[in-house]
Amino acid sequence: MKCITLLASCLFLSTLAGCNNNEKIIEKQVTVTNDQVEEVANKGKIQLGTRPDYLINDMAPSALKTKLASCNEGPFYRTDFSIGHRGAPMQYPEHTKEAYVAAARMGAGIIECDVTFTNDKELVCRHSQCDLHTTTNILAIPELAAKCSVPFTPADPANSIAASAKCCTSDISLAEFLTLEGKMDGANTSATTVADYMDGTPSWRTDLYATSGTLLTHKQSITLFKELGVKMTPELKSPQVSMPFDGMTQTQYAQKMIDEYTQMDVPANRVYPQSFNLADVKYWINSNPEFAAQSVYLDGRDSDAGFDPNNADTWQPSMEQLFADGVKIIAPPMWMLLTIDNDNNITPSQYAIDAKAAGLNIIAWSLERSGPLNEGGGYYYQSIADVINNDGDMMTVVDVLAQDVGVMGIFSDWPATVSYYASCTKMPVSI
Repeated sequence: MKCITLLASCLFLSTLAGCNNNEKIIEKQVTVTNDQVEEVANKGKIQLGTRPDYLINDMAPSALKTKLASCNEGPFYRTDFSIGHRGAPMQYPEHTKEAYVAAARMGAGIIECDVTFTNDKELVCRHSQCDLHTTTNILAIPELAAKCSVPFTPADPANSIAASAKCCTSDISLAEFLTLEGKMDGANTSATTVADYMDGTPSWRTDLYATSGTLLTHKQSITLFKELGVKMTPELKSPQVSMPFDGMTQTQYAQKMIDEYTQMDVPANRVYPQSFNLADVKYWINSNPEFAAQSVYLDGRDSDAGFDPNNADTWQPSMEQLFADGVKIIAPPMWMLLTIDNDNNITPSQYAIDAKAAGLNIIAWSLERSGPLNEGGGYYYQSIADVINNDGDMMTVVDVLAQDVGVMGIFSDWPATVSYYASCTKMPVSI
């Protein structure tokens, strides 16, 4: 038997008198057998849309394609295997309420708020401290654009100068930040006007849902995630200003992020704090032991000269040392976990094998972030580019990551894709 919490008044009442859309939805403890999990969870209004079908139809014939195609009627449910990367930014402005709600509706059991700070040291959700010029409408608001670290400079094609700007959360106050609207991440570097510069959404994304993205503070994201019933994975972003900042040290910044979960009564087992800075992760492990087991080391060591995911001598510290230091979860980009064998099959890299052998759990990032894969998929698929030639290959990658590498979750810019796979392969429901 397995006990799960569901939004379940309609589930309970439907056995008596059918489900009325006007019924008040309440939380109720429902005990179900494992065989019933999918049936019950399917009634939680998870909607995956048509994209998973498109990807499956695009796959080459295989047993995996047949298996996935057999699941097109569901049931679909929320799992922790599906992690909303910045929400659902393939179509919604990243780190906005709208993107977060979409991710939850698409079955993401965990959703990310990247955390940075304003000039009054308040925590907000942004992927980078200095991305407001590409992810918000700040340049269209003269009084706030004037506060940007680097004002907008138009392109000068005659002298091969690209348009540029740099606007940081630390340039403005929290109150000013909350007046901004999110837009799709992008900039037109050939622009000679602010309006044209802001019109830079990649062609494989869309502006259909980008008219009024609602920005959130870190605390507001916590409130929203609690309402949505999802777990939370905040990433402490590297400051792009000198630390200490107005007296706030890096350690105080790292602690402030954790404190906001404690202040808002979020159990530690529903939070996965992340950082590319190993010192931040070690700090949480040693100073906040209740969060230690779920603290995530985001591995960006591929930027180190000579790094090779199939040669353990090129990465330090070793997987064994990370585990000895208390790290339990490591999160590299997908390509570092994959390689190609002599038969052109996608298989786990030595990096993946060593991480698992050392006792580390693995989270991969990020699916659905490369646009169409007909030209090899770019950064996220670089280690397997020779065998990637269509969008359906995304499903093969997810399968190898799940079954062969054994990752515990996958970040995605469109969580429905991972949610479809997780539901079809009957992964545990998120509770």
